[in-house]
Amino acid sequence: MDEQDILARIGELVEEEHRLRGMHESGRLTRQEERQRLRRLETALDQCWDLLRQRRAKAQAGEDPDQARVRPTDEVEGYLQ
Repeated sequence: MDEQDILARIGELVEEEHRLRGMHESGRLTRQEERQRLRRLETALDQCWDLLRQRRAKAQAGEDPDQARVRPTDEVEGYLQ
């Protein structure tokens, strides 16, 4: 997965996240499955952004960006902002 693929995936996830957040704010996100999907989307977005940062850091350091890997959810979600 190259940078353009990652950015395209981020775009898709953001669109769905906005749709679900809109439903949530209007009170239409009532089903447990939809709330769970929103949490999964947030996690997937965090993983995509992390992968993109890894790739860019490796490229900047003169390393192969294709060596970047998706990190586990618990690792990505545990980062401090």
